[in-house]
Amino acid sequence: MKLFKHIVLVLCSVILFGCGPYSFTGIQDLKAETFQVNYFQNTADLIEPGFDRDFTLALQDLIVNQTNLNLTTTNGDLVYEGEIVEYRISPQTAQADNTAAQNRLSVSVNVRFFDKDLPDEEFEKRFSFFFDYGGSILLQGAQKDAAHEEIFERITQDIFNETLAKW
Repeated sequence: MKLFKHIVLVLCSVILFGCGPYSFTGIQDLKAETFQVNYFQNTADLIEPGFDRDFTLALQDLIVNQTNLNLTTTNGDLVYEGEIVEYRISPQTAQADNTAAQNRLSVSVNVRFFDKDLPDEEFEKRFSFFFDYGGSILLQGAQKDAAHEEIFERITQDIFNETLAKW
């Protein structure tokens, strides 16, 4: 019986500590302690007031909530910057009376990422996502807020995964 307890203890130790440190966000050891998110200017043809500010804040919030990095306004170990290059509403499917049965809001963000400790990890990349909604619905009020929230969630998570989680 004593041998059985020792075997169970060894197996539990291997299972718990065998894989090394792991974070549920997928982030391994970071040398960085701070990050900064510069303002993402909206350079798209269609300008939605406040969209650029809200996107910048959404990216900051995601990184703060999923890491132990401290947000700073200057000299961050990790720097995110870029611009919103597309904010477009387009019809997706047509009806017999030549009206849209479904519309799509498409957003693309160009991101430049800098890491002062790992310059080989730096990049510039475009991230995009969309939100489909009914053709008879105007994109305003709660519908617009839901669209923006879904787009922010997807694009900021994609940026996070590309820069920190390495997925």
